Amino acid sequence: MKVLSLNTALVQDLLLDDGRRVPSGIAKRARSAAVELGALGLEGDAQADLSVHGGLSKAVYAYPSEHYAFWQTVRAQAGVAPWGETLAPGSLGENLTLVGLQEQQVWIGDVLRFPEAELVVSEPRYPCFKFNAVMGFKQAAKLMTQSAWCGFYLAVQTPGRLAAGQGFELIPGPREVGISELFRAKTGGSNKSRA
Repeated sequence: MKVLSLNTALVQDLLLDDGRRVPSGIAKRARSAAVELGALGLEGDAQADLSVHGGLSKAVYAYPSEHYAFWQTVRAQAGVAPWGETLAPGSLGENLTLVGLQEQQVWIGDVLRFPEAELVVSEPRYPCFKFNAVMGFKQAAKLMTQSAWCGFYLAVQTPGRLAAGQGFELIPGPREVGISELFRAKTGGSNKSRA
């Protein structure tokens, strides 16, 4: 298990399909050097709506790189991207693009131990209208809800530095509530959508 890419963004305007602009920190870009991690997240990263993203319990958002091929395909099928166009890491709004750890392997309270920092799994990510805008088509949030490929939020247990390429260890927590299980419970199952 490792970090394929470490991604940050400051708040900027996101253009919606109806022409409105809303503030958002979803447009993450890869960072090449190590980044300081504090209680509220990564240096150089920001969130526009702290009622749904950010804060102590949602300081960092992680997403499995294994799902990227799916999103590339559905974007091509929707006609918003050419076939074969790859999505850059961070395109789903995640701070950590991970390799080797997916939602069904993660439980609330699990710890991701990095060489210089520790993060605790806190909850799934629930998609909103901004996810549709950044993906470029109206059904993106619905597809995330149906697949339960939501990624997960992390709280900072031990501040430090994180970098792309770092390996990490998964330390099991109490293993009472899984990320996929909680996501499906809160979204009404795999056949319904919040979007």
